[in-house]
Amino acid sequence: MKRIDPASLSSFLAIATHRSFRKAAGELGVTPSALSHALQGIEERLGVRLVNRTTRSVALTEAGERLHARLRPAFQDIRDALEDLNVFRGQPMGTLRLNAARQSAHLALLPLVTRFLRAYPDVSVEVRVDDSLTDIVAQGFDAGVRFGEQIAADMLAAPLGPRQRSAIVASPEYFQRHPVPRTPQDLRGLPCIRFRFSSGLYYRWEFERDGEEVLVEAEGPLTLNDQGLMVDAALAGVGLAYVFEAQVTRLLEEGRLVRVLEDWCPAYAGFFLYYPSRRQLPTALRAFLDFVKAPT
Repeated sequence: MKRIDPASLSSFLAIATHRSFRKAAGELGVTPSALSHALQGIEERLGVRLVNRTTRSVALTEAGERLHARLRPAFQDIRDALEDLNVFRGQPMGTLRLNAARQSAHLALLPLVTRFLRAYPDVSVEVRVDDSLTDIVAQGFDAGVRFGEQIAADMLAAPLGPRQRSAIVASPEYFQRHPVPRTPQDLRGLPCIRFRFSSGLYYRWEFERDGEEVLVEAEGPLTLNDQGLMVDAALAGVGLAYVFEAQVTRLLEEGRLVRVLEDWCPAYAGFFLYYPSRRQLPTALRAFLDFVKAPT
């Protein structure tokens, strides 16, 4: 078997991690065709097929899965060894890769990242917006941002940004045609704008007052998977929308939306920055954690 250099193996590792030539090429800063050619060279040297490719998917063969399982911790050890040298530098440097759901990126993450970049000019940050529950370790991210209940038990987490609050809103024109709900039960029969997760499940509207918790299966003519679009639909009078308060504060002040059931929407713990528990944190991530935890 011909010798294979580590740079070539890093190409395979990126493909195996992302299960996508396009995403792997983006990470490595090469073209997908160049990456495909590199993989072909690795397979020819090894004498085994590592990846099954079609026009729509990338899947590892049994040999590819075994090689990926051995290479991933080995390359992580190399990255940790290089990170150990960063303690000798005066400022953190490198790239911080973060995965965040869309609304957490808008409401909590991006404001912190912009201030962090001003404080640490030698660090670059990549934020990937992804509403699915991504395995951040398998996908090569340093950390992710989600609600606390969505974080796996083997992760460490730190609060990110302020506490959040929900708001039930509709346009003034909507309430010219429909009654104002006074309790969560009054929502039944009213046109609502439903939210569907990437898993296919509908979000059940959550309410709480004086220790009483109520879940409502919202019904209505429109289903979306983006809360920004839900606000737009509410403005258009389609129905009631269940969104983050911070999304609609200005619209409420301007009178373009009307809020209901406010006393059933208490504040709750917001988003969390979560990351894998390991001995050596990348210096850029450690600096960002300290930045997040510092009082403003």
